[in-house]
Amino acid sequence: MQIPFFFRRLGLMLGLGTKALMSPVAFGVNAIVDDEDGRVILVRQTYMQGLHLPGGGVSAGEPPAQAILRELKEEIGLVSSAAPEFMGLYTRQFGFVTNVVALYRVRDAKFDFKPNWEIREIARVDPKAPPDEVRPGTRRRLAELVGRAAVSPYW
Repeated sequence: MQIPFFFRRLGLMLGLGTKALMSPVAFGVNAIVDDEDGRVILVRQTYMQGLHLPGGGVSAGEPPAQAILRELKEEIGLVSSAAPEFMGLYTRQFGFVTNVVALYRVRDAKFDFKPNWEIREIARVDPKAPPDEVRPGTRRRLAELVGRAAVSPYW
């Protein structure tokens, strides 16, 4: 007996829905923002320890390159920049959620930072000699940037 198309289609959709519930994925963006002296802008968040690359979540239907510009406006007060350059796609496990992170490089950034509810301060760091408080994922991205590490698919 052949199963009608509607029921086959419904079964496929339920199967995909179950997989989505069992392995949720969050999509985020981060940026390597260079200043005029070759330093990289890192942020100190109010809710996490250490220094991180600026970035955040991608809203439903939002193009990632737009999301990083929005996040930079919200976090560091981005006023202008060159177009974001896509550098890579990374994955990381955070509890039971998988994060997929698109990394961009943003050059010629002009910004007017003011501490806010999310970002306490920014730091301008030499990517070749980041301070100890730089978080491991950010440290790996900086090492890749300066050619001291091979690019990894894992954040």
